[in-house]
Amino acid sequence: MKFVFAALIAVVALVAISGLAAADRLPNATPENQVFSIDTVIDATGAVDDKTTMSWVIAGPGSIPTGILKSGQVISDVTFKDAILTNGGKLAENKNFDFSSKNMGSGLYNIEQQKVLTYASTEGAHLVGEEEYTLSVAGNYANAVDNIRCVFSTNHGSVLPAFCNIVSAKSSLVNVNSAQVSTKGQIRAVAETADVPAGLNYQIAVTPDANSGSGFAEGTVKTVFAGSIMEARDGGNTNYALSSGATWNKTSATNTWKDTTSVTGGIKTLQKAFTYQSGFKV
Repeated sequence: MKFVFAALIAVVALVAISGLAAADRLPNATPENQVFSIDTVIDATGAVDDKTTMSWVIAGPGSIPTGILKSGQVISDVTFKDAILTNGGKLAENKNFDFSSKNMGSGLYNIEQQKVLTYASTEGAHLVGEEEYTLSVAGNYANAVDNIRCVFSTNHGSVLPAFCNIVSAKSSLVNVNSAQVSTKGQIRAVAETADVPAGLNYQIAVTPDANSGSGFAEGTVKTVFAGSIMEARDGGNTNYALSSGATWNKTSATNTWKDTTSVTGGIKTLQKAFTYQSGFKV
């Protein structure tokens, strides 16, 4: 007996802006930029093992710190993992991975991946897979005049408070016998000025393989979206930021959240979408 799951559609959105609490500001790019793309096309019957991983850490100004961040310093820590493995069956996959370490504006991203795959089991074979995006951004207090270009954004001498934020999006495919899966992920971790927010987006859709004739995808699909946010408040002017009564390094807001979904059996439709943005309103 097959279990039938109707459409599962969830959108998780989180936007942190300035006000009572602060938000992310990103490090800027190094003078040398790296730009590369990896395109993968697979159409095979048999065992397939396909993996893409990336770890990227960038700090500014100055070098990557080994201890506490210095005044005005920000660090972005990004990890990306994508893997599929089959022990047989028919797999068709088209995957595009793009990376650029250049400064990004709003709506542009340092990491982007899109993937579409269709799998059909033969002789008891199955597919497993996992995809994960993690963005961690932390910063010490900084003079706002040095970080935000807009002349109307803040009063002279104001201090941007400290913060430490991490978010992640993950999906898992377990013992899939038949399915069509499409995913899209994006991360923005580098920008020229503090008015460009950090960002992470992820989407996954699971539908039946049109050639299967059953009308259902078969297997287990899991998703986990999570975040941990810690923000201080503006400490006032630069002199106040260095005083004993300063609040730039005192936790004024915390936000920890998690969204999980697990579907097993006959899947007619599963869609999940996650959008995260954290930045100053200017």
